[in-house]
Amino acid sequence: MLTLTILALSWQHVLIVALLLLVLFGGKKIPEMMRGMGTGIKEFKDAIKEEDKPEAKTENTSSNNTTNSN
Repeated sequence: MLTLTILALSWQHVLIVALLLLVLFGGKKIPEMMRGMGTGIKEFKDAIKEEDKPEAKTENTSSNNTTNSN
């Protein structure tokens, strides 16, 4: 129970963290960092989706190769 109260953040805590980030990185750098984080997450999701697809692609290409060689 004690750990749940430690991890709880109020709106004041979030405001203080946001102000500290603004002071440390500046107004121009924060959108660039968020954009980079967004593209990183998108690439990660695409990589997870493509992990399942190569199995189907290899089966299709191997069957195409056998029909072309006949």
